[in-house]
This record gives sequence, structure tokens and C-alpha cells, in this order.
Amino acid sequence: MAQTDTKRFFENLTGAGKAIAVLTSGGDAQGMNAAVRAVVRMGIYVGAKVYFVHEGYQGMVDGGDNIKEATWESVSSMLQMGGTVIGSARCKDFRSHEGRLKAAHNLVQRGITNLCVIGGDGSLTGANLFREEWSGLLSELVEQGLIDEEASQKYSALHIVGMVGSIDNDFCGTDMTIGTDSALHRIIEVVDAIMTTAQSHQRTFVLEVMGRHCGYLALVSALACGADWVLIPEMPPEDGWEEKMCEKLSAKRAGMKRLNIIIVAEGAIDRNNQPITSDHVKNLVVQRLGFDTRVTILGHVQRGGTPSAFDRILASRMGVEAVLALLETTANTPACVVSLCGNQSVRLPLMECVQMTQQVQKAMDEKRFEEAVQLRGRSFENNLRTYKLLAHRKPESELPHSNFNVAVLNVGAPAAGMNAAVRSAVRVGISEGHKMFAVSDGFEGFYKGQIKEIKWADVGGWTGQGGSLLGTKRTLPAKHVDKIAEQMRKNNINALLVIGGFEAFLGIMELLSARGTYEELCVPMVMVPATVSNNVPGSDLSIGADTALNAITDTCDRIKQSASGTKRRVFIIETMGGYCGYLASVGGLAAGADAAYIFEESFDIRDLQSNVEHLTEKMKTSIQRGLVLRNENSNENYTTDFIYQLYSEEGRGVFDCRKNVLGHMQQGGAPSPFDRNFGTKIAAKAMQWITKKLNESYRKGRVFANTEDSACLLGMRRRAMVFQPVVQLKDETDFIHRIPKEQWWLKLRPLMKILAKYKTSYDVSDSGQLEHVVLNRPKESEAMAAI
Repeated sequence: MAQTDTKRFFENLTGAGKAIAVLTSGGDAQGMNAAVRAVVRMGIYVGAKVYFVHEGYQGMVDGGDNIKEATWESVSSMLQMGGTVIGSARCKDFRSHEGRLKAAHNLVQRGITNLCVIGGDGSLTGANLFREEWSGLLSELVEQGLIDEEASQKYSALHIVGMVGSIDNDFCGTDMTIGTDSALHRIIEVVDAIMTTAQSHQRTFVLEVMGRHCGYLALVSALACGADWVLIPEMPPEDGWEEKMCEKLSAKRAGMKRLNIIIVAEGAIDRNNQPITSDHVKNLVVQRLGFDTRVTILGHVQRGGTPSAFDRILASRMGVEAVLALLETTANTPACVVSLCGNQSVRLPLMECVQMTQQVQKAMDEKRFEEAVQLRGRSFENNLRTYKLLAHRKPESELPHSNFNVAVLNVGAPAAGMNAAVRSAVRVGISEGHKMFAVSDGFEGFYKGQIKEIKWADVGGWTGQGGSLLGTKRTLPAKHVDKIAEQMRKNNINALLVIGGFEAFLGIMELLSARGTYEELCVPMVMVPATVSNNVPGSDLSIGADTALNAITDTCDRIKQSASGTKRRVFIIETMGGYCGYLASVGGLAAGADAAYIFEESFDIRDLQSNVEHLTEKMKTSIQRGLVLRNENSNENYTTDFIYQLYSEEGRGVFDCRKNVLGHMQQGGAPSPFDRNFGTKIAAKAMQWITKKLNESYRKGRVFANTEDSACLLGMRRRAMVFQPVVQLKDETDFIHRIPKEQWWLKLRPLMKILAKYKTSYDVSDSGQLEHVVLNRPKESEAMAAI
């Protein structure tokens, strides 16, 4: 949509004269505050009145001070807080007709006819019932003389938009619910800590995680930490599972592994729908194997703590989308939920999602477990399939024998999650019958012959390791193609999996261009993007970028807190990324920045001056702390020091300034749950593609692949994982600045500006349109569902 059209469309969505109420209901989830903040600020931005409803539906029934008008300032400093600051409560009164009548009266008194409900399926079902009863409730209020006929006509329709806030990720229709990623962070932090003590004492740990009716947290945390066994309600273990589990644990110990991890969802059941408790599992291990075994029940730790970067961004995007959906509703529009499919916002009919969610439970109750897994969606199915593939090794006699040799290497700078990708590739490759080879130190190690076979057990425990255990270098292959071809011939390498950043992309292209000279390079090659900069063409996301975003967000939180209680202060933060502004922009959205300077959006001294004035005005009236992010290569003249000095001088008397260069802390640390799972699943998919291509290109006793589609990049594009020939990505790439020519996240920048109180045009051309829930939506993402 052209910019002029976008502006005209956006102006048509004015909220003038409208009143929106936002409430959180049911169990709390990290990220709810970010959603509330986005609804309030977007609502005010479009000219609507926005109200808080404190204590969920109870506050709506009780009325009075529980329903208060929100201001821009009232949501300041909410972004980084866990839980929900407007309170949440389970409300019996709202379940009764009399309670809903009181709630309707309280809303009509304030002219509220737009409700944004953040909660689980119970809360959203209640909201839909309220909407359906609305006209009848108003008629009763007229009959009782509590409102007049004019008010009944004026407020005749109630509009509902829902956002799913639930750490269990148990709502069908969305890849991720608000709070799930943060809960996974809490679980993985505990698992990583437990692994160190378990290893010291050769212990077995049984971890119980939340999920009374949904095994998502248990399954994905098992995938993220490489757990030995997982028990979930959707797919109970086969009869005789106790013996199989003990055999596997015993085999691991015999293989010199010093610890075992078993993860149990609190709602885990057997095939007869009888509960499997963590204590039962512990007793099994102790009685049958005699292993020193401990139980850790994580409980409400999973609900607590600050929201992750992912949850803040998800909640902010969903909050803005919810306001847009409310502005577009008519009397005939069904209540909808705003949700995430792949990397894209979608709107789905609320009751279709609720009904499918209820079907899952019904299928489990009736022991139709395969169907229950299907109903959970492709992402859940893919997680389960990948876990089984990586955790349970088939006996040698059951493995196919392909006689193919596949090499895997890391290229470019290290990125958290690379090791999880290598582990996944190695184990999937072995399961497919290939012999896997690890190349140390990228293309440099390749031409030097640093190549050795890597076995299933060699990659045990790799998922939680940061950096690159294989070693990685930025060296490109062009100058050493002859030696690389020689090594491929010597080791009979039939396919290549390259995990890395922009250098990996360039390296694959250089090998591709040398195929005419060296037949050894005529083999299937696939690249998996892994770089904190997220600057690889052909993919919306790269392994490592989420971990870097969390490092930026956590640091910004601490930096802002350091000024708490002192005088007004602005922090200038420099992020990594080369010429790509992803970390600065998306990190700015997650941290609540006032501005983010990037190369892709050029700026001059007038823009800097305008930003200083804007921040000065805000400092005088409301906020105490300001945050400005700058991408390291955003402008060669307007350096971090220059911007720091400019803000210091121009803000004199109003605020003082500090600067921080985050540097390589963005590259270090243990990978986030998202990066572990994204790396695991994308590498598994890449290996399956390699197997397919090897079988297609095997002729007359050898592999020969020289077509464009035999050298691909596997990337996430909007809703789908796509294999794209690297040759076709040339035209999409700015090789001078090492960035894609078009980048999806630039559309999030106006969102950051709106939430920072700037007047700007917001491109609604990419906002969600109402769709229908279908079982296994075509091309549903298997990556964002990574967590």
C-alpha cells in the first residue's frame, strides 16, 4: 500500500468519541503489562478514551474506582514488570446473569462499548457471552430505570477483542500466547542450574512443570535442554513405558553420562487417563535402577519474573493490533482474538478458537490422543516429532544405510543456538542413515583438513551451550576452493550444511560459482542463518538474534533502574548489528526506548534536535528516565559520542546523560529457549531436505547436483519455512552494507515511535485480517512455533 493510501486509511480509523476498556482476567502471565501499555497508548494515540478495569471481571461488576480512565503516564515503567499491575481475579459474580447486568450498567455509565480482554479461554468465552447478551442486558437496565432509552440506543453494540495471556500456550489458533516464552525462560534457567549439580553427584532429576491440560511447556523445555524423557497429557506413553524409560536411563549412564533429566507436565497421564506424578516417576527410577533421584516442582516460579524480549514485542504488537481491530469492528463483526501465525499478526473468530481448544480436551478424555496432538496445531506436532527424533536413538539394525557423508560447519561470528543446530543436524543425519562429519573453524578448517566424523553421543548436552563448540571463522572459501574440493574428495563429502551469518551466505555463493571448475562441489548445500545481527537475506529471523535481544533488554532494564530515585537521566546505548538496525529497533521496542537510530532510516541533525526537544518535553511533564538506542554503523558522523554530547548539551538543566556500549555481551551467554528450539527445528528440517536432495541427485554410483535449487538457504518468511536458491537471493541483497534490501521489522518502527509519544503514520496495510481457524493451516510456521 502506498504511503498516501496508508495515511488515509489510518485516519479513517480514528477513535474519537470511542471508549475502550482493558482488563486482565484469570491467571497472570508475563507480558500482560506490555499488552495493557500498548492498548492504552495506541488508544490514546487514535483519540479514544481508554479505561483500566482493575481486578478483571470482578472490578467490572463492582464498578466504582475499579474502572478508571488511563493516561499516557499511568502506563510508564510497566513494560519490564511481570504479572499484571491492574490486577486479575477469578470472578464468580460475572458468571451469573445479575453480575453481568451490573457490569453492563457500569460500562454504559462511562460510555464504554469496546472491551479488550487479556486472558485465557475461560475469560474470553465469558467476554463473548457478555457480548451476545449485551442488547438484552441494556433492555433490562432500561426497564429498571437505570439507563434511558437514548443511552440504550447510543451504546447498542458491545465490541470485543481478545488477547491470549497464558503461560501454558494452550489456546488453539495462535502459535504463541503472551507469557509462554517467559515461562520457558524460567524453566530453562532452572534446568541449566540443576544440570550442574546433577552432574557433580551423578543424579537423576525429575522436574515438574506447569500444564494441567497442555504439555507445551514440558515438551518444548525438554526439546530445549535435551531431556532424556518427557511426559505430557496429549500423548501419554505406550503401555510398558516404565521399562523403556529405565532402559534408556540405564543406557545413558553406561555411556558415561553423569546425569538424567526427566520432565513431567503436571497434567501428565497414562493411556488409561490415570495421572503420572513426578513422585511416581522418582519412585520408579529409585526402585528399578537405584539411581540417586530428586524431584523439583517449579510451581509459580514459572509465572514470575520479568517478561522476555519476545513476550514484550509480542504483547506490544498484539495490543496495537487489538486497538486497530476494535476501530474496524461493526455491529456484525464477530468477537475476535488477535494472535500470531509465524511472524504475522492474524485475527481469528474468538469462539472458533475456543471450540477447537475444547475439542482438544474432549479428544484426550476420549483417549483419541493422536487427534489431540493434531488439534494442538502443526507447531505442537512438529515439536513432538522433533523431540522423538532427537531424544530416542533407533538401534543400528533399524537405521537406513544411505552411504552418504554429510559435513556440517559453522561460519562467521558465533551466535547462541549454533550448537543446538549442530546437535540437531548430527542426530537427524544419523537417523536418516548418513555418516556425519564435523568441520572445525569454518571454511578455514575445511581447507586445512580439520574434518572428523561426529557421533550421536558426541553432541550430547550441546543445546544449552553458548558460542560455537565446532569453532567458527569469518574466512571465505574463494581463495582456497581447490583445497576445499580436495578435502571433499578425500573425505567423500556428499552434502554440506553451513550454519552461520552473512559470511556463510557469501561462502555458499562462492562455492556455487566454482562448481564449473570443481565437480566435487556439485553436491546439495543448504545454509541455516545464525547471526545476532539478523542480517541474512531470505529469512525474517536468525539463530542467535533472540538471545542478543534478551541481553539488550535485560541490560536496558538494569541501566534504567540505576537511575531510579535520582534526577532525570537519559541513556544512550550502542548496539551491535553492523549496518543492520534489527537489534536497535526491536530491542528499542522491547525496552521501551524513546528513539533508535539505524542505518536503514537515515537521519540528520534536525532529526536529532527534534528528538532531544521531544524528550526534554516529556522529561518536564512525566518520565524520569529516557532511553535512546543507536546501531553501531547507523551513521559515520553522528557517532555514539556525538549523540551523547548533543543530548548532554541540549538537555542541560532538564536531564543529564550517560552512554553505554553493550559490545560482545550481546553475543555471549547461554542461548534463549527460542534460539535453542529454532536452531533445533530449522537444522532438522535442513537435514531432511539434504536427504531428499541426495536421493534425487544420486546417479550411477555418485552424487551430482548442479542445479540452482541444489544450493539453498532455509529461512522463515512470514508464516512459512522456505528453501530458497541462494542465486535468487542475489537481487534481494545489498552486498556493500551486508543487509537485505527489504526488511520486515522496519514496519515495527512506527510502533515504537507511537508508544514513545511521537506523531507518526502507522502502516496498517500489514495488520491482521479476520480469518477462520482451520485444522493444520497451510504453510503454518514451524519456526515461530519454535517456542
